[in-house]
Amino acid sequence: MNQIAIFDPFSGVAGDMTLGALLDLGLSVEWLKDLPRVLGLEGVTVRAERVSRGEIASWKVDFDIPPQPHGRHLKHLHAIVDASPAPEGVKAKARAAFEAVANIEAAIHGTTVDRVHLHEVGAVDAILDIMGAIWGLEQLGVTQVYHNTIALGDGFVDAAHGRLAVPAPATLRLLEGLDVRQGPPESGELTTPTGAVLLKVLSSGAPPAAYRPVRSGYGAGTKDPKGRANVLRIILAEVDGASATTETLAVLTADLDDMTGEYVAAAADVLRAAGALDVTLLHTMMKKGRPGIRLEVLCAVADAERLEDLLLRESSSIGVRRSLVQRRALARETRTVDVFGHPVTLKTVQLPGGGEREKAEFEDIRRVASATGHSTAEILDAVTKAS
Repeated sequence: MNQIAIFDPFSGVAGDMTLGALLDLGLSVEWLKDLPRVLGLEGVTVRAERVSRGEIASWKVDFDIPPQPHGRHLKHLHAIVDASPAPEGVKAKARAAFEAVANIEAAIHGTTVDRVHLHEVGAVDAILDIMGAIWGLEQLGVTQVYHNTIALGDGFVDAAHGRLAVPAPATLRLLEGLDVRQGPPESGELTTPTGAVLLKVLSSGAPPAAYRPVRSGYGAGTKDPKGRANVLRIILAEVDGASATTETLAVLTADLDDMTGEYVAAAADVLRAAGALDVTLLHTMMKKGRPGIRLEVLCAVADAERLEDLLLRESSSIGVRRSLVQRRALARETRTVDVFGHPVTLKTVQLPGGGEREKAEFEDIRRVASATGHSTAEILDAVTKAS
């Protein structure tokens, strides 16, 4: 069984609401209160209390924060993440969240990522919201995140750059490709940039068609409007391995007819090293009958803009097409066997309807062949016998 989390943002989503819902699901209050110290944010304290929103009991999370810098650069946020003892998977998602906001803010304000100041998402409370939410989900054993339609709110919001229509420009850009709805009327801002970037980085899209609810938790927003429960609901659920792996990904495509093959291959290697899930090179025919190469990059939605920039820098392309796709990937796990005194990694996938398939990592096979002088066929045979 795999445990998933389904965000149900019928009244929007924000970082503090997410933390409150995770506490309601069983995340340790003491762990959350210790998080500022763990992240090196001295002088910050966490307040968590039970409140009622629309007669629904929920957790409300607030931070008491001493005077701080006026916004932070991306490098400062990366330094906080990198210095933390969080698992590497948590750090990677947190970096992706901050990079997503930085890229969007830079584009909106016509500057570079290195120069942009992150005000709302660079503030201490947003840092704690993002790290706490991503790490908290990991603490609860969540393997996949999904979400229902997101309520945006209505009216205007006061931000660091002045009074803005809801949703704020950065929030709207972060929600591109996700299902949203406007309103309800006169509700103000319901989905914040922090809430939007959490869904952008974490969510694989709409929930599976079938799942088994295990527990639900409610996180309170600051406002307590009459006649509406201003809460975020998160549902913990179980699904079987095969059905828990449908996810929304981005495909970046560029057609090239003025680069030689070795330089295209080098650009593909750079993209893979930068976090692309897959890079495919296809022969194509360009205008006027010129032979060309189509470069396709499969990546997480949160990485799309960063990898687009990298593709444009590393190739001769002057334009990149982006689309969203649904990928169903089989649940998998890895283990190691010893062959001729060397470790070889085996990847096992769970097949729909039962059964499994196992395969040795070829790079490990080649490494053992180089170290021992045995042929790859002999090593593969030894792996089969050892497994």
